[in-house]
Amino acid sequence: MTSEYSGAGDVTRSMALLWGKGERPSRGPKPSLTVERIAQAAIELADAEGITGLSMRHVATKLNVGTMSLYRYVPSKAELIDVMLDRVYGENLDQPDPDDGWRKGLERIARGQWAMYLRHNWLLQVSSGRPLLGPNSLKGFESSLRLLAGLGLTDVDRVNVIGLVSNYVSGTARTAIEAAMVAQQTGISDEQFWSAQGPILSEVLYGGDYPEVAALGGEIYGEVADTAFDFGLDRLLDGIELVIRRKACSDPTDAAR
Repeated sequence: MTSEYSGAGDVTRSMALLWGKGERPSRGPKPSLTVERIAQAAIELADAEGITGLSMRHVATKLNVGTMSLYRYVPSKAELIDVMLDRVYGENLDQPDPDDGWRKGLERIARGQWAMYLRHNWLLQVSSGRPLLGPNSLKGFESSLRLLAGLGLTDVDRVNVIGLVSNYVSGTARTAIEAAMVAQQTGISDEQFWSAQGPILSEVLYGGDYPEVAALGGEIYGEVADTAFDFGLDRLLDGIELVIRRKACSDPTDAAR
């Protein structure tokens, strides 16, 4: 599903744009465009058409300006994607209350990420294997680290926990979004898909070789993405809680700090 990569352009220019240190047009009339306005238009296009439908020309058309005028602000599509990513990450910066504890805090962050992917499913078409640390992504990272401070976890532990939760959310979102899109992409509805398998499945499932599968209740077929996400997130947090408890038992001094 990946078709683009963060940091694929001029990383120095991307970082300057993210942190507001890029060069601004200094001559002529007051510019009608800003990096923020360009990024917002690009996000709206990606939401509607996916990242593969995004181009500088399409963004310019949406803004009713010439394509070349965009290059005064953003060098290319690659750097624009970097700005888009950080802007979208900023939608999920509702800071957890430290008094609620690490578990509720991580759950809130995970649910925010889940909602973010459902709003902007093109995010899953962009690999962030080498992320650029813009203001919003850095704020989110700082907030997550702070939640896990004082629990007896090492720095590596904390980073691994954050990555574990993030990877769970993105992986589950990918599965849910692909499942939701398959009917549109193939032209075959879920009902048609399962009905086509029905005759043969009825024969093999009730022949006695697959008793557990045959005995499954009908409620499993009504499983929705949110239910599966909730179950997995709870079990993931249970596992993290067990790690923290074990750390506390093995080194109570660290856990008390």
